[in-house]
Amino acid sequence: MKTLSRSRAVRTPGGLSLRLDLRSLIVVVLLLVAVLAAGVALIGTGDAHIPATDVLRALVGNGNPYQDFIVNELRLPRLLVGLLVGASLGLGGALFQSISRNPLGSPDVLGLAQGSTAGALVMIVLFSGSAAAVTAGALVGGLVTGLGIYLLAWKQGVHGYRLVLVGIGVSAGLTAVNGYLITKADIVDAARAVVWMTGSLSGRDWTQVWPLLVLCAVVVPVVLANGRGLRMLEMGDDVAYALGVRVHRVRLVLMVGAVLLTAAATAAAGPVGFVALTAPQLARRLTRSPGPNIVPSLCMGAALLVTADWVCQRLFGADQMPVGVVTGVVGGAYLLWLLVAERRAGRV
Repeated sequence: MKTLSRSRAVRTPGGLSLRLDLRSLIVVVLLLVAVLAAGVALIGTGDAHIPATDVLRALVGNGNPYQDFIVNELRLPRLLVGLLVGASLGLGGALFQSISRNPLGSPDVLGLAQGSTAGALVMIVLFSGSAAAVTAGALVGGLVTGLGIYLLAWKQGVHGYRLVLVGIGVSAGLTAVNGYLITKADIVDAARAVVWMTGSLSGRDWTQVWPLLVLCAVVVPVVLANGRGLRMLEMGDDVAYALGVRVHRVRLVLMVGAVLLTAAATAAAGPVGFVALTAPQLARRLTRSPGPNIVPSLCMGAALLVTADWVCQRLFGADQMPVGVVTGVVGGAYLLWLLVAERRAGRV
């Protein structure tokens, strides 16, 4: 029996050729369909239930004024923030795991989320800052942490094992700093900080959508343009050098992109746990591709976060349960399953 090849070469009229993985393409399409379905269901969920058909009418401008206001002004921004945050975390996690060549090399483990949290807590606890100030503090905290990890891990280049070890150490230190800041806060600021640290999409509006959208529009094409170099890096620096890849330049560009995506996502929704860790691994298992799986990871992250937010609202009502709680439960269950699977395979 003949079998179809998983990959096909596609040549454009201009002479450019690229490799098309049919299974990965199917996975991406199915994930996009799942994201759209979950998005429509999420917009229709809440105290004012709106059927899916009315949601679609309102999205194209054919709903009544009441539905238009609820859909386009109240719920659509929250959905878009969820999509962009999930996609940013999924893509950032895929980049870090590929660069470090370690499934634990995600922003959750490397300390970037803790760095953003520290920046936000400084604005909340020490300055009683506004929502905009907290967002700016989280963004700056994530960027400074990313720069610090890169410099500490540098020794004639940045290598995966050293990057993970340095990230774990930085994460532990920042966790202690965050705990200290919480203990020094008054009860009102402490409650506000704890809610932010859980990770939530509650109250998100268009002011969070546009910065994330612009950042993704700039960073994602740069990441895709360096996708071939990232694939070569997974085979080791020596092989990548031999194949003509400028290793240090590609690694630096991709790490900066991953830090920007993670910091911006954390600034917009708080440190939503485990999405960056699990999305790339789930995407890799669905595509069965050993590469970085950039686009599938991006789509998987968006699907995970939007679905988790829909579960929160369906089970507990709008704004009653932060989405970070659900992603934490899913991520913890995934890690337990992974540990059992690795043990059965004799690798741990």
